[in-house]
Amino acid sequence: MSVTKKILVIGGSAAGPKAAARARRMDENAEVTILQKAPDLSMASCGYPYYVGGFFDDRNMLLCTPTGVVRDPKYYLNAKKINAVTNTEVTSINRKEKTVSAVNIKSGKEEKFEYDKLILATGAVPKMPPIPGTDLEGITTLQSMEDADFLKKIGQDKQITKAVIIGGGLIGIETCEALHLAGISITVIEMLPQLLTFLDWELAKLVENHVRSKAANVITDNGIAEFFGENGRLKGVKLANGTELYCELAVVAIGVSPNSKLAKEAGLETGRTGGIIVDKYMQTSDPDIYAAGDCIEIPSLITGKNVHAPYGDLANLQGRVAGENAASDNIAEFPGTIQTGICKIFDYAAGSTGLSEKAAKTAGFSDIETVINASPDKPGFMTGKLLVTKLVVEKKTGKILGAQCVGPGDVSKQIAIWAMAIKGSLTVNDVVNADLPYAPPFSLAIDHSIATAHIMQNKLRGLMNGISCKEVKEKLDSGEEPFILDVRGADEFEEMRIGITEHLIPLGALRSRLEELPQDKKAEIICYCKISLRGYEAARLLQGHRWTNVKVMEGGVMAWPFPREK
Repeated sequence: MSVTKKILVIGGSAAGPKAAARARRMDENAEVTILQKAPDLSMASCGYPYYVGGFFDDRNMLLCTPTGVVRDPKYYLNAKKINAVTNTEVTSINRKEKTVSAVNIKSGKEEKFEYDKLILATGAVPKMPPIPGTDLEGITTLQSMEDADFLKKIGQDKQITKAVIIGGGLIGIETCEALHLAGISITVIEMLPQLLTFLDWELAKLVENHVRSKAANVITDNGIAEFFGENGRLKGVKLANGTELYCELAVVAIGVSPNSKLAKEAGLETGRTGGIIVDKYMQTSDPDIYAAGDCIEIPSLITGKNVHAPYGDLANLQGRVAGENAASDNIAEFPGTIQTGICKIFDYAAGSTGLSEKAAKTAGFSDIETVINASPDKPGFMTGKLLVTKLVVEKKTGKILGAQCVGPGDVSKQIAIWAMAIKGSLTVNDVVNADLPYAPPFSLAIDHSIATAHIMQNKLRGLMNGISCKEVKEKLDSGEEPFILDVRGADEFEEMRIGITEHLIPLGALRSRLEELPQDKKAEIICYCKISLRGYEAARLLQGHRWTNVKVMEGGVMAWPFPREK
């Protein structure tokens, strides 16, 4: 007589329910149980900022299936034959006896659960700065449904007028928009020199400019020293430089740490990020225990080093693998991550996949090349919108290491293309002739991603000598005086110009006005236009006339992140 396998899952947010559902599909006869500390299950936590911001008001939409059925214990029992136990906190794991001790939060009743295979999906815990005042009323994170409900009510009550967001990462920026939509005056405080550290500075500055344009204040290079209040209620924050900002609400969004306490106490191996170490089968150092989601660390497919990658999509993929392997043999695999992410920022989006230039250098990639491309996502007659992409490759091989994209255009499509290119170990030469779908409502004839690859190929072949806007600004600030050549039309120049002592010579007139350029053929000349397509053509023209130190300012005016003259 066969013995029913007991599969126990700790954690009911993303990875846990996915693991339980996969286990059930693999073994109809297994006894599958989920233990969840919170009262809710399968929360779409990445949707919290949009619930707070009023994109939708039905709380159940964060908990329901695509067909609108709420994923509560009754649903799991009836639809999946899974016993989902909520309001139950696991307190310890006894690996020798293969039992789990838990307590019902409401009744205080203690209970033990047996397992043959255990899946840990305990998620992550929000970081809190080690400063005075964190216990004041009015300070929160946005990590749980309870947090989302709290902020949603604040937005609806219209009683709070000023708030600060501590941290300029994904959650911080999304929360900024959510509270701004509720009519609250927002200040974002970031200790580092830029927002969204998965971007390089040039693109992060464009995002910062956009956030400022939406009437939100941004403070970078300045941490928070303390919260201060009155009668137990938050009244403001004091910054590291001594500045005091008055506010009635503070949302702390400085990152999360793996919630691996149970695993550590049970003697399971954890790694350098504090996450539970798993193999490609999601198996921990105990062969009868698997783990998935934000509580684990996984290898970067680019550097080979373990990273903490708390993304909702990865949690679901890992949960699927853990559930299948717990129910059957170790067949399913999760190889690692290239850390792909995206966020909405008012009318902008910002996405990244693989390594930024800064991350690549930190990881030991010394021989790299980068390029910035600014161009629309589709033709102007189809209301094309701007995209600014930065591509990072290995110079010798042309292998793609990373890509970032920001702008009001279709950022998601671009990041998806580059993510698959990186996952497939493609080179620039593989992408320059990529066969992507084209029609004017969806893209340019040469898609933005392919154009980015063309620019990189030109750079790698020595056909273009590129220079970033940041490098141009640094040159000017240091007292250098390169000849700055703007090759746009006069009407474009009058409508928008940078104001860096540039010389206007439209591309169509350049051949007849070469005498206006420095006659020393070794003089440094920097060309640009709106997006630097004409800037590149001008540079090739000048090289054909034997100027030898001609550069193209990558991305042109649209990628210029500094103040303009007009």
